Parts: sequence; C-alpha cells; structure tokens
Amino acid sequence: MYGCQQVLLKPNKELSAILEFLCRQAHSLTNMGIYYARQLYLKTKRYVGKYDLEKLYKNNIHYKVFHSQAAQQILRSVYESFFSYKKLVKAYKEGKLEDRPRLPKYRKKGGLALVSYPGQALKLKDGSIRVPLGKQVKCWFELDSFQLPMPSNINLADVKELRILPRNKCFYAEFVYKKEIQTLEVDKQNVLGIDPGLNNWLTCVSNIGTSFIIDGKHIKSMNRWYNKQVSTLKEGKPQGFWSNKLAAITEKRNRQIKDGINKAALIVMNHCLENRIGTIVFGWNKRNKKEIELGKKNNSEFVPIPTARLKDRIEQLCLEYGIQFVETEESYTSKASFLDGDTLPIYGEKPKCENWKPSGKRTKRGLYRTANNWYINADAQSAGNIIRKVSITLGIDLSGVCRATLTSPHRIKLWSANKETTRSNVALARCEATSLESPSEAVLDSGGAVNSDN
Repeated sequence: MYGCQQVLLKPNKELSAILEFLCRQAHSLTNMGIYYARQLYLKTKRYVGKYDLEKLYKNNIHYKVFHSQAAQQILRSVYESFFSYKKLVKAYKEGKLEDRPRLPKYRKKGGLALVSYPGQALKLKDGSIRVPLGKQVKCWFELDSFQLPMPSNINLADVKELRILPRNKCFYAEFVYKKEIQTLEVDKQNVLGIDPGLNNWLTCVSNIGTSFIIDGKHIKSMNRWYNKQVSTLKEGKPQGFWSNKLAAITEKRNRQIKDGINKAALIVMNHCLENRIGTIVFGWNKRNKKEIELGKKNNSEFVPIPTARLKDRIEQLCLEYGIQFVETEESYTSKASFLDGDTLPIYGEKPKCENWKPSGKRTKRGLYRTANNWYINADAQSAGNIIRKVSITLGIDLSGVCRATLTSPHRIKLWSANKETTRSNVALARCEATSLESPSEAVLDSGGAVNSDN
C-alpha cells in the first residue's frame, strides 16, 4: 500500500525560479504530447502508444531540460490520459456511462504543470534530497541539480515518487511512499452507518449502541466566506479574471477544507478502532449534486462541500486498517421510520406495497416523530436505515440500534475556540445523565486529529 504526503515549500528566489522554470517546461512538453496524440486520433483513429511520445520528443529542447526519467513521466501521463479516454469510450458504448467522454484538452496558455521524479532518481545529500536536472539546463545555467527538504517521518528508501506540485502561487513537494498495512483486531459484525449531510456533515450510528455527529457548520461558513470574497473581488472584472489575492484566499480555503477532511476521517477511524468496529456502511447517491434544486442559497452552501473527498479518505483509511467499507444508496432513509420497521424502497423502483407511506414524520429542529410519538434525531435514524439497507446482505444484527442511540448523539466540532476543559466535561456528563431529544455537544481539540496523509 502507498501513502502520500504533501509538504509546503518555502523556497528562496533561486529555488523558486528553478521550480517555476521546470513547471513551465513541463506545461509545454505536456501540450506537445497532447497535440500529437489528438492529431493521431483525429486523423487515423489510432491511439498513441506507451513509448511513442518519448521516441518522438527525446531530442526536443523541452525534453532535454529535464532528467530523462522526469521527462518520460510527463509524457507517460499524456499516454495514460488517452488510455483512460479509450476505456471510457468502451464503457460508454456498453451503456455503463451516461455521458459520452471527450478527448483530453490542451492545458491553458501560460500555466504550470506537475513534475514528477521516480524514487531511483533521488539521492540524499546533507539531509536534503538532491533532484537532478537535464543536460540542457546544465549547458544554459551551469546547474545539474537542486535540493529540497527531506521530511523527518519518511525514509528515502521507501519513497517511490516525488512530485513538484504548483498550486495558487505556491509549490508543494508531494511524496509517494510505501506504507505497511496495519492489521488490528476488529469485528466485522460491528457496523457503523454514516449519513452525510450539510449542518451535520457526518451522522454516525453503530449497532453496538454508539452514535455521534461531526458538525458541518464551520465548513459551510468557510465556503460562504470564500464565495463572498470571490464575488467582491471579481465584481466588475472580465471573465477569467485572477489575481494574487484570489490565489491567496483560494489556497487558504483549500488548506482548511483538506484539514477538515483529515480531521473528520480520523475521528471516524478512531471511533471504529476504539470500539472494534470492522465494517463501515456509507450512504451515497451518485451524482447527487447534479441539477440539485435546494434554492440559490442552499445550493451555494451544499454543492462546494467536498463530501465525496471525505468519503474517499475514509475508504483509504479503511484499507489501511483492515476495515470493510461498503457504499450503498440512501433513498428513503430519511422518510422511513427505523424504529417502526418501515420498508426501504429503492429510488425509481416501485415499492412492494403500492400505497407505501412512512409511519413517522420529520418535524422541525432536526427531529423525527415515530408512530408512537417518540422524538428521535432525524439524521441519526437515517444512518440507522443506511445500515438496514445492507443488513440482510451482510448478516448484521440491528438489536444494538435502539431508541437511546438515535435520540442524543454527541456532536463533535472540528474547530472551536479554546474553552475550559471542566465546562466541556460537565456539559458532557449532563448530556449522558439526561435523555435529550436534540444532539449534545462535545468539543474536539484542533490538535487531536491532525493527519499528514492526503
């Protein structure tokens, strides 16, 4: 298994000029490869071969700027994009895709492209990584290499690839390294159901009597702030306008979102490992953001929330720790009553009972009223229904999902101002002592869920 770690570079003027030069040359070389591959397909209906571009451009000036292995990686990425296009066309003809794929397009003029080096081209020198350059650069600038800082938590022998990633006026060093899978004791019959949302980013309910909510209001607030800033800066400007200020706030927002994804995923993993939960069932409707109609305000808040990236991150961690990850559609999970045992139809299919109606009803303030007039958390009962969607297939025992579990899940905030520990402990103890009908709150220290992996 492979892990990936990004390190923000803070280069001096000399190193910054080298990195920008390399990324511009990679941009030009990529466009040259795309041009040849497109023309070959459009005129002959043939796809470019794996080594065709390397043979064609090995004497090109843009190719000679790079170390040979780095130049090969750049052109190989062009081949891989057209190979993926070939597979997508085949899937479209077989009816597996709704939209016809398009040929890979050229990169925009004046851009910067990613540069990657295989691990065997790198050497450790004086605690830094020596990255080689091409013969043409040595001839022009009398430089044969440059150095980048080496992370202390990675062994260079384990590094399989180093990527120099330009993004929003910044440069990142991305390390792809070999990582061992940690086999831990978990029980596959212990299941955690996850219902994604907006204010409640993730609502998690298990069949062993635990439940919690990861708050999403801060993520929503960050997106609202970002959208307002972008709208103000672009007001009265031509289409495609970009500036250093826009790049700065975009980069800040992206880093915050990435930090939130890692924190939320780690909270879920820690809960599973502490309670020996061996299966995660994630409710997910594909293309759920396409043509969504929640109103102008709700659309602007819901669509930018990167729940798909969070789902993928949780799935990656499941592979790392040996936890089974199951994705299921979540139609009718919010309408059907879990405690009343309502049937769960699949969206687009006719229910077995023609006059199907839910036994309960969703009420105000995030509560769900069952047929017995019990009030439970609406998103928590949706997470319970998500487990019920696959309970027969996986042979899951649902006896642990009770009314108490669905009534008062703990709310966990990813970021919060520093508060007195005693106050949070008292509030938590009070919530556990009384049966509340609304989610309780717990505060997570921002330093407790930091993860360096992507």
